[in-house]
Amino acid sequence: MSLRNEEELANTRIKLARLEARYETLRTETGGDEELRELTMESLKRTINQFKEEIARYEAHQTAER
Repeated sequence: MSLRNEEELANTRIKLARLEARYETLRTETGGDEELRELTMESLKRTINQFKEEIARYEAHQTAER
């Protein structure tokens, strides 16, 4: 994934906020399938980190162009 414009940046920030909220919800949940929750949280964390990296890369590129 590579962000191409400000609209994609804005959409990625929205997705990131939703993923972070979901991660926090799972982190505080109790009961249920603990193993499934842990695996889901691990997957969410990887995706969160990927989105953060893409945002940082895009912002660094924008700063370099100015």
